[in-house]
Amino acid sequence: MITNQQVFIGTDCGATMSKVGGVWADGTTVSTKLHQRATNSHLGPQAVVGSWVDAVTEYLAQNRLGWTDVSSVGLAIPGPYLRYGVLGHSANLPAVFDGWDFYTAYSQALIEKAGRAVPLVVGNDGAFGGVGEAQRVRGETKGSVLMLAPGSGLGSAYIDADGLPLEGDTLAGMETAHMPAALHLLGAKPYQCGCGRTWGCVELYTTLAGLPYLLAEKLPAHPDHPLAHSTDSPKQKALALRGLAQKGDLLAVELFDFQARAMGLHVAALAMVLDPQFVVIGGGLMDPENTTESFRERYLRIVGETARPHMWPVQRDRITILPSTLGELSQAIGAALAALYRSRR
Repeated sequence: MITNQQVFIGTDCGATMSKVGGVWADGTTVSTKLHQRATNSHLGPQAVVGSWVDAVTEYLAQNRLGWTDVSSVGLAIPGPYLRYGVLGHSANLPAVFDGWDFYTAYSQALIEKAGRAVPLVVGNDGAFGGVGEAQRVRGETKGSVLMLAPGSGLGSAYIDADGLPLEGDTLAGMETAHMPAALHLLGAKPYQCGCGRTWGCVELYTTLAGLPYLLAEKLPAHPDHPLAHSTDSPKQKALALRGLAQKGDLLAVELFDFQARAMGLHVAALAMVLDPQFVVIGGGLMDPENTTESFRERYLRIVGETARPHMWPVQRDRITILPSTLGELSQAIGAALAALYRSRR
Protein backbone atom coordinates (compact mmCIF):
# COMPACT_ATOMS: atom_id res chain seq x y z
CA MET A 1 0.00 0.00 0.00
CA ILE A 2 1.25 3.47 -0.92
CA THR A 3 1.38 6.03 1.90
CA ASN A 4 1.72 9.80 1.73
CA GLN A 5 5.15 9.58 3.33
CA GLN A 6 6.58 7.64 0.41
CA VAL A 7 8.57 9.46 -2.25
CA PHE A 8 9.01 8.62 -5.92
CA ILE A 9 12.33 9.68 -7.41
CA GLY A 10 13.08 10.68 -10.98
CA THR A 11 16.55 10.72 -12.55
CA ASP A 12 17.06 12.62 -15.80
CA CYS A 13 20.22 11.60 -17.67
CA GLY A 14 21.39 14.40 -19.94
CA ALA A 15 24.48 14.32 -22.12
CA THR A 16 26.20 16.88 -19.87
CA MET A 17 24.28 17.00 -16.59
CA SER A 18 21.99 14.57 -14.75
CA LYS A 19 19.13 15.97 -12.68
CA VAL A 20 17.00 14.60 -9.83
CA GLY A 21 13.40 15.33 -8.89
CA GLY A 22 10.78 13.74 -6.67
CA VAL A 23 7.05 13.58 -6.06
CA TRP A 24 4.94 12.47 -3.14
CA ALA A 25 2.31 9.74 -3.39
CA ASP A 26 -0.37 12.31 -4.29
CA GLY A 27 1.68 13.55 -7.25
CA THR A 28 2.77 16.85 -5.71
CA THR A 29 6.38 17.88 -6.19
CA VAL A 30 8.84 17.43 -3.33
CA SER A 31 10.94 20.41 -4.39
CA THR A 32 11.24 22.71 -7.40
CA LYS A 33 14.87 23.47 -6.62
CA LEU A 34 17.11 22.11 -9.36
CA HIS A 35 19.59 19.45 -8.18
CA GLN A 36 22.07 18.21 -10.72
CA ARG A 37 25.44 16.54 -11.10
CA ALA A 38 27.81 16.05 -14.02
CA THR A 39 26.80 12.96 -16.00
CA ASN A 40 30.49 12.08 -16.56
CA SER A 41 29.71 10.16 -19.73
CA HIS A 42 33.34 10.52 -20.84
CA LEU A 43 34.27 8.21 -17.93
CA GLY A 44 32.01 5.39 -19.10
CA PRO A 45 28.75 3.70 -18.01
CA GLN A 46 29.85 2.75 -14.48
CA ALA A 47 30.73 6.37 -13.68
CA VAL A 48 27.37 7.54 -15.02
CA VAL A 49 25.43 5.16 -12.77
CA GLY A 50 27.56 6.25 -9.83
CA SER A 51 26.70 9.89 -10.53
CA TRP A 52 22.99 9.04 -10.60
CA VAL A 53 23.10 7.31 -7.22
CA ASP A 54 25.19 10.08 -5.66
CA ALA A 55 22.81 12.74 -6.99
CA VAL A 56 19.75 10.93 -5.57
CA THR A 57 21.48 10.51 -2.20
CA GLU A 58 22.24 14.24 -2.08
CA TYR A 59 18.70 15.12 -3.12
CA LEU A 60 17.20 12.97 -0.38
CA ALA A 61 19.45 14.52 2.25
CA GLN A 62 18.60 18.05 1.10
CA ASN A 63 14.91 17.28 1.54
CA ARG A 64 15.32 15.48 4.88
CA LEU A 65 14.59 12.10 3.35
CA GLY A 66 16.43 8.81 3.20
CA TRP A 67 16.54 5.73 1.02
CA THR A 68 13.99 4.06 3.30
CA ASP A 69 11.45 6.65 2.07
CA VAL A 70 11.97 5.79 -1.61
CA SER A 71 9.14 3.72 -3.06
CA SER A 72 10.40 3.51 -6.63
CA VAL A 73 12.57 5.31 -9.16
CA GLY A 74 12.04 6.51 -12.72
CA LEU A 75 14.88 7.08 -15.17
CA ALA A 76 14.58 9.40 -18.16
CA ILE A 77 17.32 8.78 -20.72
CA PRO A 78 17.65 9.73 -24.39
CA GLY A 79 16.88 7.04 -26.97
CA PRO A 80 16.76 5.30 -29.26
CA TYR A 81 16.60 1.89 -27.56
CA LEU A 82 17.35 -1.59 -28.81
CA ARG A 83 14.72 -2.85 -26.37
CA TYR A 84 13.35 -1.80 -23.01
CA GLY A 85 16.22 -0.62 -20.83
CA VAL A 86 18.93 -1.16 -23.47
CA LEU A 87 20.40 1.82 -25.26
CA GLY A 88 20.86 1.95 -29.02
CA HIS A 89 23.21 4.43 -30.69
CA SER A 90 22.77 7.80 -28.99
CA ALA A 91 23.62 10.96 -30.90
CA ASN A 92 24.79 12.66 -27.68
CA LEU A 93 26.65 9.90 -25.79
CA PRO A 94 30.01 8.24 -26.58
CA ALA A 95 30.00 5.03 -28.64
CA VAL A 96 30.87 2.96 -25.54
CA PHE A 97 27.21 3.38 -24.48
CA ASP A 98 25.87 1.62 -27.60
CA GLY A 99 24.04 -1.51 -26.40
CA TRP A 100 24.32 -0.54 -22.72
CA ASP A 101 21.81 -2.31 -20.46
CA PHE A 102 21.21 0.71 -18.26
CA TYR A 103 18.12 -0.83 -16.66
CA THR A 104 20.10 -3.69 -15.14
CA ALA A 105 23.03 -1.45 -14.20
CA TYR A 106 20.88 1.12 -12.40
CA SER A 107 18.67 -1.53 -10.76
CA GLN A 108 21.72 -3.23 -9.27
CA ALA A 109 23.16 0.06 -8.06
CA LEU A 110 19.85 0.93 -6.37
CA ILE A 111 19.79 -2.45 -4.61
CA GLU A 112 23.32 -1.91 -3.32
CA LYS A 113 22.54 1.60 -2.08
CA ALA A 114 19.08 1.01 -0.59
CA GLY A 115 19.80 -2.47 0.71
CA ARG A 116 16.66 -3.79 -0.98
CA ALA A 117 15.07 -4.05 -4.40
CA VAL A 118 13.78 -0.69 -5.61
CA PRO A 119 11.31 -0.83 -8.53
CA LEU A 120 12.70 1.00 -11.56
CA VAL A 121 10.78 2.44 -14.53
CA VAL A 122 12.74 3.70 -17.54
CA GLY A 123 11.74 5.66 -20.60
CA ASN A 124 12.68 8.27 -23.15
CA ASP A 125 13.63 11.58 -21.55
CA GLY A 126 11.39 13.59 -23.84
CA ALA A 127 8.40 11.35 -23.17
CA PHE A 128 8.83 11.60 -19.41
CA GLY A 129 9.32 15.37 -19.66
CA GLY A 130 5.95 15.52 -21.34
CA VAL A 131 4.34 13.53 -18.53
CA GLY A 132 5.57 16.09 -16.02
CA GLU A 133 4.47 19.15 -17.97
CA ALA A 134 1.12 17.70 -19.06
CA GLN A 135 0.08 17.19 -15.44
CA ARG A 136 0.37 20.94 -14.92
CA VAL A 137 -0.71 22.51 -18.17
CA ARG A 138 -3.95 20.66 -18.84
CA GLY A 139 -5.56 21.14 -15.41
CA GLU A 140 -8.92 19.38 -15.38
CA THR A 141 -9.10 19.10 -19.17
CA LYS A 142 -8.24 16.10 -21.32
CA GLY A 143 -6.52 18.04 -24.10
CA SER A 144 -3.48 16.37 -25.64
CA VAL A 145 -0.05 17.91 -25.07
CA LEU A 146 2.96 18.21 -27.38
CA MET A 147 6.16 18.84 -25.43
CA LEU A 148 9.41 20.01 -27.04
CA ALA A 149 12.45 20.58 -24.84
CA PRO A 150 15.58 22.03 -26.49
CA GLY A 151 18.72 21.40 -24.45
CA SER A 152 21.83 19.42 -25.38
CA GLY A 153 19.45 17.67 -27.78
CA LEU A 154 15.73 17.96 -28.47
CA GLY A 155 13.40 16.04 -26.20
CA SER A 156 9.94 15.39 -27.64
CA ALA A 157 6.75 13.94 -26.23
CA TYR A 158 3.07 13.58 -27.08
CA ILE A 159 0.81 12.99 -24.08
CA ASP A 160 -2.66 11.61 -24.72
CA ALA A 161 -5.93 12.21 -22.89
CA ASP A 162 -4.95 9.68 -20.21
CA GLY A 163 -1.70 11.45 -19.41
CA LEU A 164 0.47 8.74 -20.97
CA PRO A 165 3.20 9.24 -23.58
CA LEU A 166 3.18 7.93 -27.13
CA GLU A 167 6.24 5.66 -27.38
CA GLY A 168 5.55 3.32 -30.28
CA ASP A 169 5.99 -0.42 -30.66
CA THR A 170 9.81 -0.29 -30.38
CA LEU A 171 9.99 2.65 -27.91
CA ALA A 172 11.28 4.83 -30.77
CA GLY A 173 8.11 6.87 -31.15
CA MET A 174 8.30 10.67 -30.96
CA GLU A 175 12.02 10.84 -31.77
CA THR A 176 11.15 14.05 -33.57
CA ALA A 177 14.62 15.51 -33.05
CA HIS A 178 15.83 13.51 -36.02
CA MET A 179 13.10 14.47 -38.45
CA PRO A 180 14.42 16.65 -41.29
CA ALA A 181 14.17 20.40 -40.78
CA ALA A 182 12.58 22.66 -43.39
CA LEU A 183 15.98 23.84 -44.60
CA HIS A 184 14.60 25.58 -47.69
CA LEU A 185 12.54 27.88 -45.45
CA LEU A 186 15.41 28.45 -43.03
CA GLY A 187 18.08 29.01 -45.68
CA ALA A 188 20.34 26.57 -43.85
CA LYS A 189 22.79 23.84 -44.82
CA PRO A 190 22.18 20.14 -44.03
CA TYR A 191 24.68 19.57 -41.22
CA GLN A 192 25.54 15.98 -40.30
CA CYS A 193 23.92 14.93 -37.03
CA GLY A 194 25.48 12.76 -34.35
CA CYS A 195 22.85 10.15 -35.19
CA GLY A 196 24.52 9.72 -38.59
CA ARG A 197 21.78 11.30 -40.73
CA THR A 198 22.74 13.98 -43.23
CA TRP A 199 19.31 15.34 -44.13
CA GLY A 200 19.47 18.12 -41.55
CA CYS A 201 17.96 16.80 -38.33
CA VAL A 202 15.76 19.34 -36.55
CA GLU A 203 17.91 18.93 -33.43
CA LEU A 204 20.84 20.69 -35.12
CA TYR A 205 18.81 23.84 -35.74
CA THR A 206 17.01 24.10 -32.40
CA THR A 207 19.47 23.02 -29.68
CA LEU A 208 22.99 23.24 -28.28
CA ALA A 209 23.98 20.33 -30.52
CA GLY A 210 23.88 22.55 -33.59
CA LEU A 211 24.96 25.89 -32.13
CA PRO A 212 28.67 25.35 -32.98
CA TYR A 213 27.67 24.91 -36.66
CA LEU A 214 25.37 27.93 -36.65
CA LEU A 215 27.92 30.09 -34.82
CA ALA A 216 30.65 29.16 -37.32
CA GLU A 217 28.33 30.26 -40.13
CA LYS A 218 27.47 33.63 -38.55
CA LEU A 219 30.72 34.60 -36.82
CA PRO A 220 32.58 35.83 -39.95
CA ALA A 221 29.96 38.58 -40.28
CA HIS A 222 30.88 39.75 -36.74
CA PRO A 223 34.69 40.09 -36.85
CA ASP A 224 34.78 42.34 -33.79
CA HIS A 225 32.75 40.00 -31.60
CA PRO A 226 34.64 38.63 -28.54
CA LEU A 227 33.92 35.05 -29.67
CA ALA A 228 35.69 35.76 -32.98
CA HIS A 229 38.95 36.14 -31.05
CA SER A 230 38.29 33.50 -28.39
CA THR A 231 40.57 30.47 -28.11
CA ASP A 232 37.78 28.41 -26.54
CA SER A 233 36.56 25.24 -28.25
CA PRO A 234 33.50 25.50 -30.54
CA LYS A 235 31.35 23.88 -27.84
CA GLN A 236 32.57 26.30 -25.16
CA LYS A 237 31.77 29.22 -27.44
CA ALA A 238 28.31 27.80 -28.05
CA LEU A 239 27.73 27.38 -24.32
CA ALA A 240 28.44 31.08 -23.83
CA LEU A 241 25.71 32.18 -26.22
CA ARG A 242 22.72 31.76 -23.92
CA GLY A 243 24.25 34.03 -21.31
CA LEU A 244 25.23 36.58 -23.96
CA ALA A 245 21.68 36.59 -25.33
CA GLN A 246 20.33 37.59 -21.90
CA LYS A 247 22.51 40.72 -22.15
CA GLY A 248 21.20 41.60 -25.60
CA ASP A 249 24.26 40.53 -27.56
CA LEU A 250 23.21 40.95 -31.22
CA LEU A 251 24.94 37.82 -32.53
CA ALA A 252 23.55 35.62 -29.76
CA VAL A 253 20.05 37.05 -30.17
CA GLU A 254 20.23 36.46 -33.93
CA LEU A 255 21.15 32.82 -33.41
CA PHE A 256 18.36 32.15 -30.92
CA ASP A 257 15.88 33.94 -33.18
CA PHE A 258 16.92 31.51 -35.91
CA GLN A 259 16.44 28.57 -33.56
CA ALA A 260 12.99 29.89 -32.61
CA ARG A 261 11.99 29.99 -36.28
CA ALA A 262 13.27 26.45 -36.76
CA MET A 263 11.25 25.35 -33.73
CA GLY A 264 8.15 27.09 -35.06
CA LEU A 265 8.35 25.19 -38.35
CA HIS A 266 8.80 21.96 -36.40
CA VAL A 267 5.75 22.72 -34.24
CA ALA A 268 3.68 23.33 -37.36
CA ALA A 269 4.78 20.04 -38.93
CA LEU A 270 3.94 18.08 -35.78
CA ALA A 271 0.59 19.85 -35.40
CA MET A 272 -0.38 18.52 -38.83
CA VAL A 273 0.13 14.98 -37.53
CA LEU A 274 -0.78 15.09 -33.84
CA ASP A 275 -3.28 17.98 -33.59
CA PRO A 276 -2.57 18.82 -29.92
CA GLN A 277 -4.42 21.36 -27.81
CA PHE A 278 -1.28 22.48 -25.98
CA VAL A 279 2.31 22.89 -27.15
CA VAL A 280 4.76 23.23 -24.28
CA ILE A 281 8.28 24.50 -24.90
CA GLY A 282 10.70 23.44 -22.17
CA GLY A 283 14.41 22.89 -21.72
CA GLY A 284 17.05 25.36 -20.63
CA LEU A 285 15.77 28.19 -22.85
CA MET A 286 12.64 28.40 -20.68
CA ASP A 287 14.47 28.20 -17.35
CA PRO A 288 13.62 31.33 -15.29
CA GLU A 289 16.86 31.03 -13.34
CA ASN A 290 19.05 31.25 -16.45
CA THR A 291 16.99 33.28 -18.92
CA THR A 292 15.20 36.61 -18.71
CA GLU A 293 11.46 37.04 -19.10
CA SER A 294 12.00 39.17 -22.21
CA PHE A 295 14.18 36.45 -23.79
CA ARG A 296 11.57 33.76 -23.12
CA GLU A 297 8.72 35.93 -24.41
CA ARG A 298 10.64 36.80 -27.59
CA TYR A 299 11.50 33.16 -28.26
CA LEU A 300 7.91 31.96 -27.79
CA ARG A 301 6.51 34.81 -29.86
CA ILE A 302 8.76 33.91 -32.80
CA VAL A 303 7.87 30.21 -32.44
CA GLY A 304 4.16 31.05 -32.61
CA GLU A 305 4.46 33.59 -35.42
CA THR A 306 6.44 31.08 -37.48
CA ALA A 307 4.20 28.09 -36.76
CA ARG A 308 0.67 29.45 -37.16
CA PRO A 309 0.71 30.33 -40.89
CA HIS A 310 1.55 26.68 -41.62
CA MET A 311 -1.23 25.22 -39.43
CA TRP A 312 -4.76 24.40 -40.51
CA PRO A 313 -7.08 27.39 -39.92
CA VAL A 314 -9.01 25.57 -37.18
CA GLN A 315 -5.74 24.97 -35.29
CA ARG A 316 -4.42 28.54 -35.31
CA ASP A 317 -6.66 29.79 -32.50
CA ARG A 318 -7.16 26.46 -30.74
CA ILE A 319 -3.53 25.48 -30.15
CA THR A 320 -1.89 27.21 -27.20
CA ILE A 321 1.90 27.55 -27.19
CA LEU A 322 3.30 28.18 -23.73
CA PRO A 323 6.46 27.72 -21.66
CA SER A 324 7.08 24.80 -19.37
CA THR A 325 6.47 25.35 -15.69
CA LEU A 326 9.14 22.93 -14.52
CA GLY A 327 11.96 24.11 -16.77
CA GLU A 328 14.96 21.82 -16.62
CA LEU A 329 13.20 19.72 -13.97
CA SER A 330 10.42 18.52 -16.31
CA GLN A 331 12.08 15.24 -17.25
CA ALA A 332 13.14 14.35 -13.71
CA ILE A 333 9.68 15.15 -12.32
CA GLY A 334 8.07 13.30 -15.23
CA ALA A 335 10.20 10.24 -14.52
CA ALA A 336 9.12 10.38 -10.87
CA LEU A 337 5.47 10.63 -11.92
CA ALA A 338 5.91 7.69 -14.29
CA ALA A 339 7.24 5.66 -11.37
CA LEU A 340 4.22 6.72 -9.30
CA TYR A 341 1.72 5.90 -12.06
CA ARG A 342 3.29 2.50 -12.65
CA SER A 343 3.05 1.67 -8.92
CA ARG A 344 -0.72 2.22 -9.05
CA ARG A 345 -1.26 -0.49 -11.65
